[in-house]
Amino acid sequence: MKKIEAIIKPFKLDEVREALAEVGVTGLTVTEVKGFGRQKGHTELYRGAEYVVDFLPKVKIEIVVTKSMVEGAIEAIIKAARTGKIGDGKIFVTSVEQVVRIRTGETDEAAV
Repeated sequence: MKKIEAIIKPFKLDEVREALAEVGVTGLTVTEVKGFGRQKGHTELYRGAEYVVDFLPKVKIEIVVTKSMVEGAIEAIIKAARTGKIGDGKIFVTSVEQVVRIRTGETDEAAV
């Protein structure tokens, strides 16, 4: 099994969730995060004073899928989250050793 973490723009969350549902992803975790990459933040004007916004608001989506679903899930995220502009985000894929559903005690693929 694999864990996919995607950092995306907040306004793309609904589109990404719907795209993942279409490829069979049944659950996900969403966290509001802040960060920067090549965007490096930006300058804003507030009440006549300029200030730098170093960390930009993003959303982190975490899903755990079987190995056979990884490529489809990645493609769905890319298609739904891409705007073509800097700051679209990143996707990270890592291995998952074990999964246990607390309620039933099911493990691994049965628990996903």
